[in-house]
Amino acid sequence: MKSEINGNKKSLFDYARHILRQHDGKLTSQLKRISGGFGLGQVPNSLKPDATTNMTCGFCSTGCTLTIHMKDNQAINITPATTGHVNLGMACPKGWESLEPLKAKDRATTPYRRNSSGKLVPTSWDSALTRFCKEIKTVQEKYGEDSVAFISTGQMVTEEMALLGSLAKFGMGIKHGDGNTRQCMATAAVAYKQAFGFDAPPFTYQDFEESDVLVFVGANPCIAHPIMWERVERNKNNPDIICIDPRKTETAMCSTDHFAINPKSDLPFFYCLANLIVEKGYIQRELLDKHTTGYDDFAEFIKKFTPESVQETSGIAAERMHQLAELIGSGKKVSFWWTMGVNQHHEGTRVAQAIINIALMTGNIGKPGTGANSITGQCNAMGSRLNSNTTSLIGGHDFTNADHRKKIAKILDIDVQCIPDKNSLAYDQIVEKISQGKIKALWVIATNGVHSWINKNDFKKTLKNLDFLVVQDMYYTTETAQVADMVLPAAGWGEKDGTVINSERRIGVLKKVSQAPGDALSDFSIFKLIAEYWGCADMFKRWDTPESAFEILKECSKGQPCDITGIKDYQFIDKNEGVQWPLPAGTELEDHQRRLFTDWKFYHKDGKAKFLFDEPREPAERPTEDYPIILLTGRGTSAQFHTQTRTSKSAILRKMYPQDIYVEINTSDAERMNVTGNEWIHVESRRGKLKARACITYHVQEGQIFIPMHYSDVNKLTYPEFDKYSRQPSFKYCAVKMRKLHSHE
Repeated sequence: MKSEINGNKKSLFDYARHILRQHDGKLTSQLKRISGGFGLGQVPNSLKPDATTNMTCGFCSTGCTLTIHMKDNQAINITPATTGHVNLGMACPKGWESLEPLKAKDRATTPYRRNSSGKLVPTSWDSALTRFCKEIKTVQEKYGEDSVAFISTGQMVTEEMALLGSLAKFGMGIKHGDGNTRQCMATAAVAYKQAFGFDAPPFTYQDFEESDVLVFVGANPCIAHPIMWERVERNKNNPDIICIDPRKTETAMCSTDHFAINPKSDLPFFYCLANLIVEKGYIQRELLDKHTTGYDDFAEFIKKFTPESVQETSGIAAERMHQLAELIGSGKKVSFWWTMGVNQHHEGTRVAQAIINIALMTGNIGKPGTGANSITGQCNAMGSRLNSNTTSLIGGHDFTNADHRKKIAKILDIDVQCIPDKNSLAYDQIVEKISQGKIKALWVIATNGVHSWINKNDFKKTLKNLDFLVVQDMYYTTETAQVADMVLPAAGWGEKDGTVINSERRIGVLKKVSQAPGDALSDFSIFKLIAEYWGCADMFKRWDTPESAFEILKECSKGQPCDITGIKDYQFIDKNEGVQWPLPAGTELEDHQRRLFTDWKFYHKDGKAKFLFDEPREPAERPTEDYPIILLTGRGTSAQFHTQTRTSKSAILRKMYPQDIYVEINTSDAERMNVTGNEWIHVESRRGKLKARACITYHVQEGQIFIPMHYSDVNKLTYPEFDKYSRQPSFKYCAVKMRKLHSHE
């Protein structure tokens, strides 16, 4: 066998393919051995059988370090690491339960295909990958290269994202690809790029402990990022904590003051706040003149946003706005923090930039305890933003920049003509093209759009226009996998190696501490096999293992704001318990709490930050007589995450949140409806309807309701409006009506 393979100069994956064909897709011990370097084999021998090892959590963007306890080369328990720079010995419920999703009974353990009866049935890897390539090529030949797209995720490791984006775009000719990061972080990324010249969150978590004023906008870290909130509670400055949010969230209840702003009135509110700061003389004129552009135009523009003119729109009294402006202006170290309440907004980019503008005006950038700081959503959304090769070129480069394309082509040793010279369509535009019949094949990796995409009823119908839908996931039971033509079984967190990047730009290592079930493979392995079956394996011969891919990413980062050429290897990251970018070659890692813009030098060609602004716009859908209620959505509990694909697998986590979908209703609205707690309520928008249990509370204002995003039905209601700059959906606002359900319903 070996002589035959060597005689024909077969590659490693030709050999793997041969074995796959011989054994009908069952992974033999020999295949596991030869492929173990990138996730097919046993837990690495470098981990002692009964040792402990540290690695980064794979849920949210906090990036906690977890200690994995091993027995007989298998992870058996988790405790939060007592060292490190992020969680300081703490973990949220999700972190404690990280191993449970790996044990779920609905893990995809073999490829599946949909048969003539419409059922998903097991098939072999060889059959699956042969069909995968045939179907994609057939669609491309019939409808053109623009007829295929892929949607990836902020949950994979960076090396897998980069390999996927490179394989799809450079090897397979798939020009259009985006990720579910579009649903959570696109607005922040675009806001930073436009204002600073690069997608560069400037902060470090130490700033939570250093500020004397913290302003949280549309953010609920108490439950969404509880370890970050623990860092706030370590602050010894007796800080003022301001929460700006329509709901009285857990964070609002723990703050020193809550501004219950009207939904989607953020932009005029922050313009008014900026205007008051100018009037009160709290601007840092010397810094602005030297390091920014556009300030004078901005100062002139915001004059019309007076407290008297904005108070009705925002619901915040003029006197209160004066108080907040005074607090921010007189603060010595003021930090601004935002998450989805800003990002998932029809004009979120400009809202984020209004916050950035205030931080710049008051000199609150680059110093401890300051910053205009976007808290990320997924564990590797930052890795996705920089290296997924979807809507920006790998390494934070630009597809439309000829010099950038040449640089990447040279590093990857590929023809520059393989690199598209145009940006990809964004997620919503890909969906639109599917609905128009222009995209006919879709490859979905580690995301669950049938649950999570806005206006899900329409999205699910749209997928029927495809000739071929393939889903690559840990589970065959996700809503998206259940409508796929093919499912490819993937390994999960703890079953593969790689790196992720958290909210504060800290790169952390993931390790293989558990064996993936059945024939499931790491995403990296699947992409390597697809390259072999497609016929472009030679293009990716340097991408031998995740760590060799990391070396490629280091080269791609050289000279960029995210330069990581100074990171020696995975062991260097592990030893330092995470490393923030940038770290260029020749730089000593002397500080583990590094901020950007300490010298007020930004990434635009002139080295200056830009003041950006627009006239506020009304949401496209407003309450009416027929649909008089505003629906808000967001995180529910600290035990739930996104579509609950993983958190629902833990019996402990399931006990920590309501199993039935629920709706928070103001006490006055409930009285008018004659509704009591836990009764079933019918909620309907122009797009869909659901029933939910009533949760009577004063935490939401009259005329507003709140439903957690984790339940599958909620996006039947949401309205598909998108920020014009970031293309991010505005999940958190639409018009609905309610009624009490009768017993027979």
